[in-house]
Amino acid sequence: MRSIRAAATGAVMLSLALAASACGGGSSAGGGSNDSPKELTYWASNQGASIEADKKVLQPELDKFEKQTGIKVKLEVVPWSDLLNRILTATTSGQGPDVLNIGNTWSASLQATGGLLPWDDEQFERIGGKDRFVDSALGSTGAEGQPPAAVPLYSMAYALYYNKQMFADAGIDAPPATWDEFVAAGKKLSKDGKWGTAMEGSNPSENVHHAYVFAKQHGADFFTADGKPDFTGDGVVTAVKQYVDLMAEDKVIAPGNAEYAQNQSVSDFAKGRTGMLLWQSASANLKSQGMSEDAYGIAPVPVQSGTPGPGKQVNSMVAGINLAVFKNTDNLDGATEFVKFMTSDAEQKILNTAYSSIPPVKAAQADPAFNTPANAVLKDTLAKSAVALPQVPDESQFETAVGTAVKDLFADAAAGRPVTTDSVKAALTKAQQQMPTK
Repeated sequence: MRSIRAAATGAVMLSLALAASACGGGSSAGGGSNDSPKELTYWASNQGASIEADKKVLQPELDKFEKQTGIKVKLEVVPWSDLLNRILTATTSGQGPDVLNIGNTWSASLQATGGLLPWDDEQFERIGGKDRFVDSALGSTGAEGQPPAAVPLYSMAYALYYNKQMFADAGIDAPPATWDEFVAAGKKLSKDGKWGTAMEGSNPSENVHHAYVFAKQHGADFFTADGKPDFTGDGVVTAVKQYVDLMAEDKVIAPGNAEYAQNQSVSDFAKGRTGMLLWQSASANLKSQGMSEDAYGIAPVPVQSGTPGPGKQVNSMVAGINLAVFKNTDNLDGATEFVKFMTSDAEQKILNTAYSSIPPVKAAQADPAFNTPANAVLKDTLAKSAVALPQVPDESQFETAVGTAVKDLFADAAAGRPVTTDSVKAALTKAQQQMPTK
């Protein structure tokens, strides 16, 4: 999922409960039709620096689609702060777009509502076949054993971005490969009003992404093998504490970051206020804020020891955006044709170049345009050391509950209240109690 996500509220959990037995789409009757073959509505997620920037990227491509097919696409770019609630409202009311972007981590939760068109083998053949897509992207399209709920559109991974001049001035010779090295570098950089790094402490989704990766590095998970929440095991508690301690104990993050939720950490890095940034496919965002590509380097996110790789050396979640169709769209054939267009080799090159993301389509990913040093790190991470967030029906509630718990822990750290193993476990216990009971 993309990086500008703000907090999902408690209404998300209520909406998901209501949505569990509902269908979504263009009409309230349920079941797709072709009653409106000449038009589509499309909700796009806010991928760029602003909604207007996204419109400038997308509208020429939608005009191209209309010229090719005669189908007019009505575009709405929806902020991440609103997108999940908008989707859930649509699944309960039956009044939504024909096609929409979803964060890939939401795939299983939205699949469970029954509101999205299943992408079985026959449906995939209509867009060129499932084997066009890389396996890591397909792994975040829905619950295992069920037809995917969506099709991969943009792939992303977290990377470590570092300011070359600030590193040189602080006497840091190389980007940190382990968290101990990261903290040591961060302390050298945290002086004269500048800080080692920044985090979106008030953004539950960003918090969950980092907490999940730390947990995997500690050999832990937030769910049992049969999909039950397990937020309070020693590995999970240790992982969350290590993440929050970057502010609370290590003091390489400014206390004010506890209130960050809208891309401020990217801006701080772009403006030279921090020396490091942990972010998803940030190059286009940094460029839009005036930072030259020569000013920063890109390296894998640190691990506990050694180098990223199989097993516990996970260093990113499989980030990305999927393209879904509401099951009761009134232009089923047109919606499928639109997905085929957006995931075509040509469009994948255009769109993923614009957003500095990685095409999940194999042929497009192999294009020389994506062989930059930045993309080399991202592609290697996706291939070797990234894992999907849990593809379970309660994933969205998990993001809200755990992400909010971590947000509260950052607030404690910012206020000077102690963040202890006991306080972390208490916060995670409360989060687990908020999960639906079966």
